[in-house]
Amino acid sequence: MARQPRGRGPAGFGWCGQVVAWLVVLGAVFVLGIAVLVPRLAGATPYTVTTGSMRPGLPPGTLVVVRPVAFDEVRVGDVVTYQLTSGRAAVVTHRVVATEVTLAGETRLVTRGDANSVADPEPVRAVQVRGRVWYDVPLLGRVNDLLTGRQRQGVVYLVAGGLAAYAAAMFTRALRGRVRPKLEVAP
Repeated sequence: MARQPRGRGPAGFGWCGQVVAWLVVLGAVFVLGIAVLVPRLAGATPYTVTTGSMRPGLPPGTLVVVRPVAFDEVRVGDVVTYQLTSGRAAVVTHRVVATEVTLAGETRLVTRGDANSVADPEPVRAVQVRGRVWYDVPLLGRVNDLLTGRQRQGVVYLVAGGLAAYAAAMFTRALRGRVRPKLEVAP
C-alpha cells in the first residue's frame, strides 16, 4: 500500500491545498452564520434590498438583517424596515428623517430612501414597523432571493453535513497517521 508523502494535503496539493480547503470551509461557515444562523438565533429577519432607493449604503442585492425594536426606541437617522400596508407582506427599508405627531397624539415616522430627494408619501405607523436594520451584507441578498425557505434549509443541512463529513475525514486521517506501527530498525 502506497503512503501519501508527508506534508501533502487534499488531492496531493500540499499544504497550500489544506489552506485553501480550510478557507473554503471557514468561508462557508461564515456566510451561513451571518445569513441564516445569527438572524434566527437573535429573532431577526433577513430581507433583500431590491431597489436603488438606499444607494450608496445599501445597493440592490444587499442582505439586511432586521431586528424587532420597540417603536419608541426608533430615532431619526435609524434605518427601519416597515410594511407598506399594515398586515401585508410587502416591505420597504428606508431611513427615518423625522417624526410627527397627529392630532390624536399618535407618533409617526417620516422616512426616505437615501437616494431619494423627497420623503415617502405616507408616514409610518407603529404597527407597520418590522424592526431596525441590525447589519447588512452586500450581494448576499441575491443568493437569499434565489432560494425559497425550504431550499435555504436544505442548503444549511447540506453544508453542515459536508462540514461534518470533512471534519470526520480529517480526524480519521490524523488518527490513522498516529496508529501506524513503527518500523523496527535491524541492528
